[in-house]
Amino acid sequence: MSFFCLLWVPLFFLLRRSLVGGGNSSGSVWALILGSLTAILQFLLGYIVSPGGFGFSRWLFGFVDIVSLPVIIPLLACLVMLIFRSLSGDVDFVNFTLLWLIPVAALRALGWSSGNDPILLIIVPLLWTALAIGISFFINLIINNFRWYIITMSIFFIITLPVAAAGTYWAFFSQKAIFGIGLLLLTNIPLGLSLFFDIRGK
Repeated sequence: MSFFCLLWVPLFFLLRRSLVGGGNSSGSVWALILGSLTAILQFLLGYIVSPGGFGFSRWLFGFVDIVSLPVIIPLLACLVMLIFRSLSGDVDFVNFTLLWLIPVAALRALGWSSGNDPILLIIVPLLWTALAIGISFFINLIINNFRWYIITMSIFFIITLPVAAAGTYWAFFSQKAIFGIGLLLLTNIPLGLSLFFDIRGK
């Protein structure tokens, strides 16, 4: 399971790149550098939220420290760098985020390996890729289709996807497997749509 956590993100990155192409050399270098620095900082500082039992604090722990915020940070960084024109050429939010997450996943696999917890080592990496592609999908919808109803829908899903992903972690941790599987599938729907449209467009 530790190998899955270690290898899932880079293998998924290579798979997606082989299917749809994309990428940016300048953005890729920045993503790996900043992702490595973030991973080391998180490893040294530890968790921000102290998880309680099975209630809101556990969900907040999943959102901030485990599932959602680790993906939101590189997406925000990519958006800020794009606004300030720090990235040259076409920018792929997905590739940038996945590359950022590779060193994060490596250090998390190292830290989580002793517990051998399938939720952390298998479910969480799946949620990372679902959020990276799903949120990027809706960001690109806003950029490419600047209409009020598309903006409203996309913002709604950009907000709800990280919430649902953290809820997936909470559900599996709370041994609500059916609820967790349902949330996991729902969270991965935008990923499937994004890959479908990318492959079709190519």
